[in-house]
Order: sequence, then C-alpha cells, then structure tokens
Amino acid sequence: MQHIITKADKTLIGEITLPSSKSISNRILIINALSYSPFEIDNLSDSDDTIVLEKVLNSNTNHFDIGHAGTAMRFLTAFLSKIAGEWTLTGSERMQQRPIGILVDALRKLGASIEYTEKEGFPPLRILGTSLKGGIIELDGSISSQYISALLMIAPTILGGMTLRLLNQLTSKPYIDLTLQLMKQFGIQHTWNGNEIRINEQRYQPLKFSVEADWSGASYWYAMAALSDQCNLLLKGLRLQSLQGDSYQSEWFNSYFGIQSLQEGNHVRLTKINISEPKIVDLDFIENPDIAQTFAVLAVCKKIPFHFKGLLTLKIKETDRILALKDELSKFGVTLTEPAKGELAWDGAFDQDTATNTPTIKTYHDHRMALAFAPAAMTHSQIIIDDPLVITKSYPQYWEDMKKVGFIIRESNI
Repeated sequence: MQHIITKADKTLIGEITLPSSKSISNRILIINALSYSPFEIDNLSDSDDTIVLEKVLNSNTNHFDIGHAGTAMRFLTAFLSKIAGEWTLTGSERMQQRPIGILVDALRKLGASIEYTEKEGFPPLRILGTSLKGGIIELDGSISSQYISALLMIAPTILGGMTLRLLNQLTSKPYIDLTLQLMKQFGIQHTWNGNEIRINEQRYQPLKFSVEADWSGASYWYAMAALSDQCNLLLKGLRLQSLQGDSYQSEWFNSYFGIQSLQEGNHVRLTKINISEPKIVDLDFIENPDIAQTFAVLAVCKKIPFHFKGLLTLKIKETDRILALKDELSKFGVTLTEPAKGELAWDGAFDQDTATNTPTIKTYHDHRMALAFAPAAMTHSQIIIDDPLVITKSYPQYWEDMKKVGFIIRESNI
C-alpha cells in the first residue's frame, strides 16, 4: 500500500490530540511491573511498541516475539533476566540484525543467565531468570541509552544495588534523566557523580500515573508549522515543562523558524512570526536523535543548508537512518554527506536532473521515515509514502490527524 499526500494550501489551523509519550509509557510499564503496582497506567500510549511490551508483561506464555520493537527488546532482556522462569525473546528479521551483546554482557556480569540461540551478539535470546547480584558495571556511554535505562530500572531490585560507570561521551542524556526521574517518582533514589550513577537496593513504591503527550510526535507538527504561511495549531496534552528531552525542540523551532509555543492549560498552541531565515541549520542531536529526521527533511523543504552532529545511534535504529535519509532525500535532488562519523550535512545545492516531481518515499520498516517525510507535501505537489501503516509503531492516528488540518490522503495499492 501507498499513501498519496497533498495539501491545497499552506495554512495550518486546528486542534490535534497528540499520542501519549512512547518513551514514558514503555518505562512506566517496566517500573509499574517492578513495583507490583495494583494501579493501571492512565493515558498509556497506543503505539505498537507499547502494546507489544504490555502484552508480554501480561502474558502467560514464556516465548515472546516483539516484532520491530527495539525498546521492548532491550527493556525485556534486562527485566526477564531477574524474573524466575525460562524465557525466549525474539523479533523481526531486522530486530535479529540489531546488536544486543553489550547489554547481555553487562547482565551476565550481574549473574544473568542469557544465551544466544542463533547468531552471537544478536537476538533471539534464551533467558533463565534468576536472582542478580550487584556490583560495578562499566558501559560505553555513546551506545544507545536504552541499554543504560534497561539496567537502571532493574538496579534497585538487584542484591546490593548497582553502580553504573559510563565511559566516553554520553549519548541521549535526557533519556537517561527521564528514566531516573520516573524512577524517583516511584520512590527510587540515586546519586550521579561525574560518570557514575549509583542506585542502592531499595523498593519501588506503587503510584497512580498518567502519561503526558509525546514530544517526538510533536516534532512533525512543528515542522508543518515551519512550512506553513499561516499557523494557529493547538497540540493537546503537550507540556513545555516536560521530562522528555525532545521538548527542547521548541527552542530550536523558535530561534530558527519563528515558531512560537504558548502553554494553554494542558495544551501548547503554535503560532508563527516572520523572521529572517538562517543561512544554515547547525544542530547537535546527541541528546535527542529521534527528531533528527524531522529537521533534515524540513531543512531540505525550506532550502536551507544544514550540518547535524550527534547522529551515531541513527545507524542502529529500525533502519540505518543516515543511509535512509541519504537515499530518500536524493529524490528531492539533494546529496547529503557525512563530514565525520555521526554527522550529516547538506550544502544547499539542488540537482534538478536527479529530482523527481512526485517523490516516492521508502520507509524501511521505520515509522519515523514516514512521519518525517509526510510534511513535505506542504512544499511539493504531492508526496507518496510506501508502507504507510508503519506509523502505528509510535503514532497510529497520524494520517487521520493530518486530514483534520487539510491534508488530502489517498490510498493506492501497488
């Protein structure tokens, strides 16, 4: 299936109820389970990742296929390693190509019994849940923060607690802060001195909890606002003062594109003022890599050169997002380069010979490719998105929400 997306004008007026934060939902599911909470989580995300994780935690079986859900794979590997029983954990073909060895090695040092059933260092896994014993774990801080969060969440339940020593430059620090702050709300204390995070053995305290709206999902609406001529858009459920690191994008959109954010109760209203466009968009995504695709597509649509840093983890996501951005933005007539490892740049040049009038965007089983490229319909006569239902991984109502503000979306079976 394909979606053919068009928009007759460049106005963006209306109200959108954003999805709940997937990052918060997935962490709270694990924390809630570890606290043996009797309370249901309010406003839980309806994303595929969260549904998969919730299903596993409520399952009566011992074999789990989590599909493309990378967060679920990492969080469950740590969680199941301390839950009595024998478990098998697998996923899609792509998931079986995504490394898990760093996390498994760390868990083994705590006494976990985990085996690879096929390729060394990759899922599927066979896990024999057992009591874990704490100690000092050294971990490369430049790896996916989900490895770190997975370990932190089980740390209070480990005999003697755990000290996590982070080596090298820390990637996605706000996601680690998010994990620790959520744990704190459930009664868990920690210390963070230099490159060491210490969590003593202690009990989670059950808590009634409501999940806020997703700032990663908000990024696509901010991009549409930046591409609009007129904007008055209410994003419902969003908080400017948020635990989510991606909330910092409101500052970037304000300074680079004149998008103003105003808190109105539990919602944020977006409006636009005219400002001089920047000569280059120069950003470091080391703390919020999930919104890098949004900004890359936006900069090309705005015809503004860019230089992005802090993108190292994009190569091990649902797809190699660096390569995917290069290939799909080439259909717009642009050539992206990698000035250094973990960087992506564009000099602002267009090659009309390689540009297509109606770009057809491959999504590579990656929800953020579909989500990030769809706003380009505001500057192109139409955009075609392959495998459009991939968005259910994080934002199931996205296409319906776009229709509410004037986008026309037609289905086509190829």
